[in-house]
Amino acid sequence: EVDALTKELEDFELKKAAARAVTGVLASHPNSTDVHIINLSLTFHGQELLSDTKLELNSGRRYGLIGLNGIGKSMLLSAIGKREVPIPEHIDIYHLTREMPPSDKTPLQCVMEVDTERAMLEREAERLAHEDEGSLSAECEKLLELYERLEELDADKAEARASRILHGLGFTPAMQRKKLKDFSGGWRMRVALARALFIRPFMLLLDEPTNHLDLDACVWLEEELKTFKRILVLISHSQDFLNGVCTNIIHMHNRKLKYYTGNYDQYVKTRLELEENQMKRFHWEQDQIAHMKNYIARFGHGSAKLARQAQSKEKTLQKMMASGLTERVVNDKTLSFYFPPCGKIPPPVIMVQNVSFRYTKDGPWIYNNLEFGIDLDTRVALVGPNGAGKSTLLKLLTGELLPTDGMIRKHSHVKIGRYHQHLQEQLDLDLSPLEYMLKCYPEIKEKEEMRKIIGRYGLTGKQQVSPIRNLSDGQKCRVCFAWLAWQNPHMLFLDEPTNHLDIETIDALADAINEFEGGMMLVSHDFRLIQQVAQEIWVCEKQTITKWQGDILAYKEHLKSKLVDEDPQLTKRTHNV
Repeated sequence: EVDALTKELEDFELKKAAARAVTGVLASHPNSTDVHIINLSLTFHGQELLSDTKLELNSGRRYGLIGLNGIGKSMLLSAIGKREVPIPEHIDIYHLTREMPPSDKTPLQCVMEVDTERAMLEREAERLAHEDEGSLSAECEKLLELYERLEELDADKAEARASRILHGLGFTPAMQRKKLKDFSGGWRMRVALARALFIRPFMLLLDEPTNHLDLDACVWLEEELKTFKRILVLISHSQDFLNGVCTNIIHMHNRKLKYYTGNYDQYVKTRLELEENQMKRFHWEQDQIAHMKNYIARFGHGSAKLARQAQSKEKTLQKMMASGLTERVVNDKTLSFYFPPCGKIPPPVIMVQNVSFRYTKDGPWIYNNLEFGIDLDTRVALVGPNGAGKSTLLKLLTGELLPTDGMIRKHSHVKIGRYHQHLQEQLDLDLSPLEYMLKCYPEIKEKEEMRKIIGRYGLTGKQQVSPIRNLSDGQKCRVCFAWLAWQNPHMLFLDEPTNHLDIETIDALADAINEFEGGMMLVSHDFRLIQQVAQEIWVCEKQTITKWQGDILAYKEHLKSKLVDEDPQLTKRTHNV
């Protein structure tokens, strides 16, 4: 079954690659550690994603690849990862694409085995060492060479290094030795990420690496990637993460790649300045053109002197046109989410009374004696390590899980909308967003009315009538938000809502939450979204919930200082960068 699933995923990747066409010319020296490709074009199913642009990746730089949902960021990363662009063979590439398949191997074994050179050398050294003592001196020399190379690779420290990476990503020593088949997909994705960090490739490609991480692991990964000294290209929806990791930003826009020095905040500042200057130049040119055209029209047939001046201006105008005029800045379409008015419900809306919970009779307690209430003015972010019970709490509040002890009382009229990472699995992929929403909400009879509703969530034109399976992950998420919003909930429970969304969409979501009349509880690894929408931070840890006295940025600093205590090596490496 596992092999069949893996093969299905591989076949899907192959089909995507077959529908992709990439052209480009290597412009950097074949032996260089920098990669410069010119005349780069990328199409998918005939749709042009990039046209005659440049790909510039320099050693020692950490690039954040940004752009709107569906613009082709992941497609570009796949094309690089599969060497469909001309990257020299001496540059090894590791592209993190999916979680590790379930197996009897442990996370530690999976991470260790990815370093194929070290594993092969260790096997060969073991074989030679077990040969008879009277073996040839040539074999002894070979054994010495193997040991020297293993020393270069720090082979004796490999297990400790693999264990440190897994620990940083949330694996306890006991978890590191459990079988992979006993872990969820999210945890197996962490193993795949650990493998990518362990092998230290020359070019590392990461697509939304924080999607399956809690805040603790996000902070650890940010500190770890800050020390990456080769070429890193990452796609991330988290401004906070891009600010912490990136030295450069690549903006994929209008079928071109544009490059900016600095982190995400610096990119925003630089882009704004460039666009302001561009618009000033554009308006100046348009004024000049209007003035010259007016002069030519008035005096082109006047006296000889005026006619000559008109001809001179006509030549100047032709030169301006021939040399290329400054284009008007075309901004990305602004997006706005919307949660309909929900009306008032008198408090208390939900009361949690002396609630304890565990999954099995003999299992560990997740919560013990919880006591709190939430109302329509609640704006809470739940934080804490994986396994502390954040998602479990939301399921208890919706009634998907029942308390082991205690009681949860809900107002009889309250409607709860829960967004979670598996909502996409409920979509009918053969239907279009328009057909799906009409099926879910048959009371809306007019297609045009439904089109307007879906359009509020950034799905327009062809996207509304294409099969959902052809949409990007981010676009599928928008269908889920449209579906959720039109349930008209009083309470929004949002469990990792930013996965697969672009930065502009997350900002639109934050605005919609802040405009929403009802209550909200949020689980997210996106520090910036929490900062935008949460009025309180609740820490889920050690079977209880405590209110954090401070904002989310103070909590992040707390996590960083905790990291330093647990992993002094991380601090040394960060200071050495």
